Amino acid sequence: MKILRSYRSRLAGAAGLQLALFAIALSVAEHANGAEKSAVHGGGDIKAKMEYCQECHGLSGQGYRGYYPMPRLAGQQTEYLKNQLQAFVEHRRTNNIMFNVSHTLSPAMIEALAADFRELNPKPLGGGPKRLVATGERIFQDGVPDANVAACAACHGPDAKGAGEIPRLAGQLHDYIFNKLTNWSKERGLNPTKPDTAAVMSPVAHSLTKPQVEAVAAYLSYLK
Repeated sequence: MKILRSYRSRLAGAAGLQLALFAIALSVAEHANGAEKSAVHGGGDIKAKMEYCQECHGLSGQGYRGYYPMPRLAGQQTEYLKNQLQAFVEHRRTNNIMFNVSHTLSPAMIEALAADFRELNPKPLGGGPKRLVATGERIFQDGVPDANVAACAACHGPDAKGAGEIPRLAGQLHDYIFNKLTNWSKERGLNPTKPDTAAVMSPVAHSLTKPQVEAVAAYLSYLK
């Protein structure tokens, strides 16, 4: 009888321990879920991360000309921003600074940052050579038929605001656009195991001359 009571006591103790462990696990899961929701819905984490991004990309996400031109993120398509942050993680794009930033971000944080930058709409910094604007507009809207280059507007839209994974170019820093297009194959689509949507831009970037790229970049730098 004593053995039976001892056995029952051990069973009750084990059951109690399991219930306690289950309660702890549930509490941890709820806490993590709450923290994630807090970050997404305007909590301190997203605010701090947004401010961190703005240190380089400008207080309104308008871009910044420092030692290197920092791109405008304001008004950018959310799908494009998410894709590019993932591209840094997967080494489809090469930039050590952005790899260190992006690989620490959770999917929820990326979603929240992309949405916040999409809502910003500051005036463009401009700064491109105004004498090239008319030529740049013609190339952007009509392409370069003699070089078999399609109109940029065909994908990026006549107002250059993009759609989905096609980026907004309106208001982008002209020196940033020039640097990216003239060095396209050095930093885009670099991971053959991860096909990149940026591949569609490769023939365009390689077909435009540097003066043509400079003109398009000048035109885009003033677009609102």
